Amino acid sequence: MAIQRMDNVGIVVDDLDAAVAFFAELGMELEGRAEIEGLFADQCTGLDGVHCDIAMLRTPDGHGRLELARYRSPAVISDGPRDRPHNVLGTHRVMFAVDDLKDTVDRLRPHGAEVLGKIARYEDSYLLCYLRGPAGIIVGLAEQLR
Repeated sequence: MAIQRMDNVGIVVDDLDAAVAFFAELGMELEGRAEIEGLFADQCTGLDGVHCDIAMLRTPDGHGRLELARYRSPAVISDGPRDRPHNVLGTHRVMFAVDDLKDTVDRLRPHGAEVLGKIARYEDSYLLCYLRGPAGIIVGLAEQLR
């Protein structure tokens, strides 16, 4: 049996409203918010006493989804500094295709986005960059060149 699809990527954040605002500015659409707790949440996560707020966002084409979660309990565990480089084992990043990379970066800066290096050109195919968003999330942006 094969998988049907990748349903979503989940990321834990400390400020849910700020993270939702960041990804909404990027162009994602808020599907909804919910408060999650109970036995099913404990069983699914392997944690005891789960109580968290989540927000589900989707890409404009409806194919990609991002679930942001802010834990009320158990307490969030920080595994180190938020500004770790991309080459740390287990580090994740979320990549988005955009139509205007420079404009997207400019719109995200007021929401705390910081470009990790520079906007780079890959041959005559793409403009690419990684930036750090809310909760230290590494966000990749790619603009296909015409």
